[in-house]
Amino acid sequence: MNKRLFMHIVDRISNEVQYFREKKDGIGRNSLSSIQKCTATIRVLAYGSAADTVDEYLRLGETTTRLCVQNFVEEIIYLFGDEYLRRPTPADLQRLLDIGEHSGFSGMIGNIDCMHWERKNCPTAWKGQYSRGSGKPTIVLEVVASYDLWIWHAFFGPPGTLNDINVLDRSPVFDDIIKGQVSQVTFYVNGREYHMTYYLTDGPKAVLFAQRQEAVRKDVERAFGVLQARFAIVKNPALFWDKVKIGKIMRACIILHNMIVEDERDGYTQFDVSEFQQ
Repeated sequence: MNKRLFMHIVDRISNEVQYFREKKDGIGRNSLSSIQKCTATIRVLAYGSAADTVDEYLRLGETTTRLCVQNFVEEIIYLFGDEYLRRPTPADLQRLLDIGEHSGFSGMIGNIDCMHWERKNCPTAWKGQYSRGSGKPTIVLEVVASYDLWIWHAFFGPPGTLNDINVLDRSPVFDDIIKGQVSQVTFYVNGREYHMTYYLTDGPKAVLFAQRQEAVRKDVERAFGVLQARFAIVKNPALFWDKVKIGKIMRACIILHNMIVEDERDGYTQFDVSEFQQ
């Protein structure tokens, strides 16, 4: 992430969270600064390294680094979760509909798919529940991503033995529709009027439809790839024992991912494709 965004996170956390404020010990010496604690946490998340690898670089012990990670991810969820892991606003919804119509899928507001995160320290008694076949135990992450890699929905926690349909059955992604809180939209397909949006997922293997679908379905696959490239802790096997802590790390990484997407979105190079059509 850019230094400006990192310092914004450090300032917000140090001002509102007691744990990250710089204190003095019994003889008046300054303790660890908020930049040291946040830098250690970001290095653990970004490189997927063990907690004791930042000892020489940042002068933090293993236990302190682990506490920094736990407190950091909790505060990221508390301070930034409502803003960066939210439902689409009417303006966002209209933008997603326009992009979907331009891609040939009118009414589409994102792609939905699942990813597996290996759980290295899974308890032996639960290994059969989280392992598919003879593979390693995993935890499933379900997300809805748009063309700009923004993740609109994240559901993490089902065991790896479930397929995508069973995960969708447990997911709260359609709770708004069940409660009647969905935003009203209007779009036309083949002359018929529709009022409910949809997420694009794996479909039939018809040749023409598959060609168009695969091109748009790459959005969610790119989102998974960028998330794992930015935060190697999500790419490597999860080392924490507690499933709740693993879920908080995943949720915090998704929020940080969306913050980076928003920060860098204006800097993306936007080419006019019509110039290269011929």
